[in-house]
Amino acid sequence: MLEVERPFDGMICNRHDGKETPDGLRIAVAGRCDAPVTVNGRPAALSDGHFAAEVVLTAPETVLTVRSGAEERRVTVLYDRRSVRRARFSLDDNILFFRDIAFNNRASIFDNDFLAFFRSLHRAYGARFHFNVYFEDNYFFKDFTLAQMPDRHRGEWRDNASWMRLTFHARADQPDRLYENAGYDVVRRDCARVTEEIVRFAGEELLSPFTTIHWGAATREGCRALRDAGFRGLAGYFIERNGKPCVSYYVSSEQQRHLAARDYWMDPEERLFFIRHDMVVNNVALPDIVPQLDTLAADPHLSEVIELMIHEQYFHRQFSAFRPDARERVEAAVRWVTERGYKWAFYEEGFLGA
Repeated sequence: MLEVERPFDGMICNRHDGKETPDGLRIAVAGRCDAPVTVNGRPAALSDGHFAAEVVLTAPETVLTVRSGAEERRVTVLYDRRSVRRARFSLDDNILFFRDIAFNNRASIFDNDFLAFFRSLHRAYGARFHFNVYFEDNYFFKDFTLAQMPDRHRGEWRDNASWMRLTFHARADQPDRLYENAGYDVVRRDCARVTEEIVRFAGEELLSPFTTIHWGAATREGCRALRDAGFRGLAGYFIERNGKPCVSYYVSSEQQRHLAARDYWMDPEERLFFIRHDMVVNNVALPDIVPQLDTLAADPHLSEVIELMIHEQYFHRQFSAFRPDARERVEAAVRWVTERGYKWAFYEEGFLGA
């Protein structure tokens, strides 16, 4: 019997996971065994059916080889060597502000008050925002697709690419969880459709290799389609409901539990990163936002990378769950991040924004 309990396969380690030395990060390797064990060829210490060893991570990615007799386990570990506290704010379900720009013939994209609000937060706090986009509105007005977006604002979009990203979210709001059982071709088709329109009316500079799929629900094949389209990572809740992972893509229960206690993880098989949402701002009352973030900050494994998110429809009065204080909630979270010295990042910058 040989079982590696730590590190978890695909674990991303940073300065909080061991002792940083001039050579690298010294971490513990531990598990259960019933015979002598070697870790990368070196004997491990044994005690009461357990083994323990230390290794120094020097490379961005290391494969640990753990052997005991005829048994072998290989564990992939990544090293976030230049890790700093960083944050990203993403917005899901975006389509209505595009409709407003198109149908009202806006002279500037910031004549739309939704985008103007986020630009004001960028100017005041240095915040940067990632908008995950639908192809069509089939929930509210049911009369608009991204194909109707004019391309005359391309220069303005590109001038603001330092703090804005636009990426594929889904074909549309309905049906719920539309990719939960979808195959490779469906996801690749819908992703291509949205991405082609973004490039047409805004430019490649606005794209990112990270996104969030509607409901955080997609098959392994669907996620492979995104990977093959150039995506490197996905954000989700990684929670458990009714004994199963929820808003967690295809990950297993074991992988979901690991992500629930960490900022991030990489699937060694699919070569995809997963980043855990820290707060869905539309679900947290304004007085609770700062206390919840303060609680989060007390855990270094949950607060090195802060991922905040809100959905576009909560800003709109025609939505049944409209939040009249949505803007105040967003600003409270943005202010907290900025005042505590976090770096506003996009994950494609360096190693996951570091």
